[in-house]
Amino acid sequence: MSQNPVTPWIKTTCAYCGVGCGIEAKPQRNGSVLVRGDDSHPANLGKLCSKGLALGETLVEAGRLSYPLVNKQRVSWNSALTTVAQRFNETIEKHGSDSVAFYLSGQLLTEDYYVANKLMKGFIGSSNVDTNSRLCMSSSVAGQQRAFGSDSVPACYQDIEAAQLIVLVGSNLAWCHPILFQRIKAARAQNPQCKLVVIDPRVTTSCGEADLHLDLDPGKDVLLFNCLLKYLANNNLVDKDYIDTHTDGFDAALQSADSESKGIQECAERLGITTAKLEQFYRLFSQTEKVLTLYSQGINQSSQGTDKVNSIINCHLATGKIGKPGSNPFSITGQPNAMGGREVGGLAHTLVSHLGFNESSRQLVAEYWQTNNLASKPGLKAVDMFDAIASGKIKAIWIMATNPAVSLPDSNKIKAALNQCPFVVVSDCVSETDTQAFAHVQLPAQGWSEKSGTVTNSERRISRQRRITVSPGEARADWWIISEVAKRMGFIHSFNYRHEAQIFREYAQLTRKAHEQTKHSLNLSGLAELSDTEYHDMAPQQWPVTAKQTTPTHQHLFGDGKFDTPNQRAQLIPVTYLPSPQTLTSQYPLRLNNGRNRDQWHTMTRTGLSPRLSSHQAEPVLQISPVDAAHHQLVDNDIAQISSLAGSAIMRVLVSNSVKPGDLFAPIHWSDSNSYGGKISTLGQGITDPISGQPEMKSTPVNLKRYQANSQALVVSRQEQPMQGFSYWVKQTVQDGFCYFIASDDSAADLNRLLQNLAPTQKTVRVSTEQSDQCSYRFAASNANRIDFAYTISVNLNFKQYSWFTGLLNADTDQAALWVSLMSASPQGDLSKGRIICACKQVGENQLNCAIREQGAKDIASLTALTQAGTGCGSCIAELTEQLKTTLIN
Repeated sequence: MSQNPVTPWIKTTCAYCGVGCGIEAKPQRNGSVLVRGDDSHPANLGKLCSKGLALGETLVEAGRLSYPLVNKQRVSWNSALTTVAQRFNETIEKHGSDSVAFYLSGQLLTEDYYVANKLMKGFIGSSNVDTNSRLCMSSSVAGQQRAFGSDSVPACYQDIEAAQLIVLVGSNLAWCHPILFQRIKAARAQNPQCKLVVIDPRVTTSCGEADLHLDLDPGKDVLLFNCLLKYLANNNLVDKDYIDTHTDGFDAALQSADSESKGIQECAERLGITTAKLEQFYRLFSQTEKVLTLYSQGINQSSQGTDKVNSIINCHLATGKIGKPGSNPFSITGQPNAMGGREVGGLAHTLVSHLGFNESSRQLVAEYWQTNNLASKPGLKAVDMFDAIASGKIKAIWIMATNPAVSLPDSNKIKAALNQCPFVVVSDCVSETDTQAFAHVQLPAQGWSEKSGTVTNSERRISRQRRITVSPGEARADWWIISEVAKRMGFIHSFNYRHEAQIFREYAQLTRKAHEQTKHSLNLSGLAELSDTEYHDMAPQQWPVTAKQTTPTHQHLFGDGKFDTPNQRAQLIPVTYLPSPQTLTSQYPLRLNNGRNRDQWHTMTRTGLSPRLSSHQAEPVLQISPVDAAHHQLVDNDIAQISSLAGSAIMRVLVSNSVKPGDLFAPIHWSDSNSYGGKISTLGQGITDPISGQPEMKSTPVNLKRYQANSQALVVSRQEQPMQGFSYWVKQTVQDGFCYFIASDDSAADLNRLLQNLAPTQKTVRVSTEQSDQCSYRFAASNANRIDFAYTISVNLNFKQYSWFTGLLNADTDQAALWVSLMSASPQGDLSKGRIICACKQVGENQLNCAIREQGAKDIASLTALTQAGTGCGSCIAELTEQLKTTLIN
């Protein structure tokens, strides 16, 4: 029950993926924030995933950047802003406008993005402004621009309920966009005739619901969809009237497709799947009227990502399955405001409002912004931008709300570039990240719950993010920080903003002018004259918006067959499958894929603060097939060293049939800030799509060898501890403290001495036990009847058996049970729940087993009723199903 019944629930938007879920939040008197789904928001209809449900747990002041710093020393805002402005002006005067750059983020609000882009492109006069969205959806941008004439997504989320066939391509939607996956499950429950096809080299959680899983070889999506286009044409299954009336390029696209294979059997062989599976998919696509193809990073993050996007769109255009309820290609974005950033020009190759750099567009923008120094050409894309820093061409960079030292490929190269860059500015809400280590100036930005503005989700829906809490210290809005620097650079009259509503109106008015000139779909003219009050109260709006929407709309683009190209006809693009330039060799014989974990987000600067979200998978885990595991002499819980041409990493091993022989999979979230060796971006080579500039993140050639530790330890501590010097360590946030997983070259006895030195010494009771024959040690230090620090050490420590260990710091656990658990290594009381399977409800493996074996749970319905597992966001249902199956068999 709310501790603050007077304060109303405040409507805002989630801080994570591009689904753009509506949230209601209520601040409490004790400083906490309650969070629940917004039933009225059309994106999620009140549902939230585990990450959204835990947002309140991440609102902590610990680790916040609260004050401006110059060379790690606290200074006033005026001093910090003046330093940034002067250094940028000096660099531009000496080396030209292209010697500076901004690197932005899909975590910024649209108003922040707009002001940053306006400053760089409009007044500094360079287009060296790009965004981490380049890493996740720029191939979709390029593909849509080629096919439709603009970066416009034609689909709506309601297509999920209207579709008769849903195709997931390169997306583990169940984990990466759980709310959309839950909508798919609900839609199929209402319409059992709706089919689901999953196209993915891995067996993912999403496959558990699929009618058909195409586990094609990695990277061969162009071949798959080209052969589909050929199949459609050969069997007279294309929509000839639609092609003739609304498209260009069909013959050329078909000619390219025709060259891919002699027939469906040869195509299946090249794809690495059976002919029967391929024919089944092609029949489903061709014989189903309403087909929705959802695609994400498995398509985009490729050296041929743009062509993959166009190969999908080609098939939809050839069959007229576009712009209609239930029938569209649909790019699902990864960040809350990746779409908003694209709209305002956050990508280096666009100007603003979906305008390019042609003369008429430049004239329109220059007149609107009242500048004579507008950028004349595209700037450097993300990977090229950091290469330019490394070569010395860019001498000053401002990084906002992102962590490129972790997220960009070849992170050792990125760190070296930042280390030698003469001037690095970082705006962020987090004080210590891998990127902050290289900052000369650190500017404290507001975080989620503190800032106010708008975001645009994957279905073009603009929602308000509203301020819930007071900012700690001197944190400020990003748009304010950028504007204040702009003023000090000499542009005071163009950046004299008082409120984010003023910025939004300016941007909306610009979209109206751009639409009048180009007739492109992006048009916010209906919001161009909003008052401050109307902006504050604005309900979700789906563009185009020609009049303010008072109820949710569900608009499709291109339903009339008119596209944003000069002749209003869609373009089918001829594409041909090209193997990745990253080839496997005898030295690097395995292919590393990567992606997200169920309960984590990006580099864990936010989700890593939540004990609940950290409980499901505490360590970075490398998935490897049984065949490859046997070949490399690896078993579950071993530690593997992974090497590539660019670098190395070290991870815990999970032997799994979910990956094919020759393939590996690892999560993207760990960094140097929370692990040693868990950052897989060190392995990537920075190879990009030549059209979109998006890096190929999914196909890195690597090799493996087993790391043999002399000892391993599990440590819990109420205070953060220094772990430098160990061969392997990972930090996990737990209730009331931290947990560390350690593997060391030291003997167990030496590691015991090292760790005892970390224990608190004042007002503590210290208890230890050892079994010298097994080289195992246990130790605890307590104060006022609570454990402050504890560890267990062994030569071979099975961490799965110690899932209870993190609960030792929990003050709600009986003290006697804590001591008995620690000294006997047998969990007592609440500690006995086992490894957490359901993060939302904190239900553990042992609790599930008990419900199955002792309480008679025989199916998912009875298991969830008994334990409440799976009744939150539902993304653990697949694991519950597997747990049920395994326990019943055994």
